[in-house]
Amino acid sequence: MHSDDMRSGVGARYYWCLFHNRVETDDNVCPGHRRLGPYPTVADAQSALTKVAERNAEWDAEDARWTGEQS
Repeated sequence: MHSDDMRSGVGARYYWCLFHNRVETDDNVCPGHRRLGPYPTVADAQSALTKVAERNAEWDAEDARWTGEQS
């Protein structure tokens, strides 16, 4: 579904479906083990995988600092 097809409403929640690689809403969401979210906007849901990668890199760097390893 294209982001322009979704309308943001009060209390609307959006998810990134890892199975279908698309944004889903409460009306058409896949089971919890297949999704990330909820997010308040379509754009936040669309950038979910980028945010996950950024956080993982930050955590890996912190782990390396904690253990004294150099990356």
